[in-house]
Amino acid sequence: MFFYTETPLKFAFSRDITEFKSNSSKSKSEVSTPQFGILGVPFDSTSSYKPGARFGPNMVREASYNLERYNLLLKKNLKATFYELGNLEVVHGNFNKTSKHLISTIEEIKDDLIPIIIGGEHTITYGVIKGLNKVMDIQDATIIHFDAHMDLRDKYMGEKYSHATVMRRIWDLNPQDIMQIGVRSCLEDEEIFAREEDIKYYTSTEVKSNITEIEKVISNIKTPIYVTIDIDVLDPAYAPSVGTPASFGLEPHELQKLINNLQGKEIIGLDVVEVSSSSIGDRTSINGAQVIYDFLSLQ
Repeated sequence: MFFYTETPLKFAFSRDITEFKSNSSKSKSEVSTPQFGILGVPFDSTSSYKPGARFGPNMVREASYNLERYNLLLKKNLKATFYELGNLEVVHGNFNKTSKHLISTIEEIKDDLIPIIIGGEHTITYGVIKGLNKVMDIQDATIIHFDAHMDLRDKYMGEKYSHATVMRRIWDLNPQDIMQIGVRSCLEDEEIFAREEDIKYYTSTEVKSNITEIEKVISNIKTPIYVTIDIDVLDPAYAPSVGTPASFGLEPHELQKLINNLQGKEIIGLDVVEVSSSSIGDRTSINGAQVIYDFLSLQ
């Protein structure tokens, strides 16, 4: 099991992978509450501006040790069951082989654990969703995409698989809906494509002026949901260490408020990507860890 993983620093409060293996005879249907598996994917080979997202998984884990088990804002202790699965053994410079490893690993855990992925660049989201699509019908799911960028180009510098094309490749998998939140940077062709294909998008300005309406939209989703969070959805004041920073982004409390609307939803997976920090105490890593903690606190 987990042919393509290695064990690094654990995410705070997570259970050890060995404990999961000893209990792996139980399927999802035999467990009363959702169980999650945290997997790092230290891959950043298509990054076009600032490299370093390969360090994200371990920096986010390190930052998580400043969190408390008691969530003061939700007035509850962290009770979710989640296991540390280690880091994927990526093939640096080779997206296809890395995706093959990732898809295989997602297929291995799908019967028991809901994946929580720490990136790594945004291309890894394609591998996660494609892995899930092998075991469930992604056409019934909604993809909620937090990002500064639409990532809807068909090609970037001649490449079909890139951090700038990832949502276009996910659209190719034909999910029921794609909802983009916090976007503020794209080509004109991307915006036209989004309108023509009925991809819902809310700019960072719209979030700030009418966050209540967007909360209602999330709350009204009835389908299974996959959540992908490019940490550059936050303003560079809060997340400077990202692959492609963009000004006029969300504030952490706005992102937290939107994530809180996922409570009670059927989540099939979540990722936090593009943390490009290699230093302890970096605010980008801290906010990346907070996002995962906030989501797990809802469970």
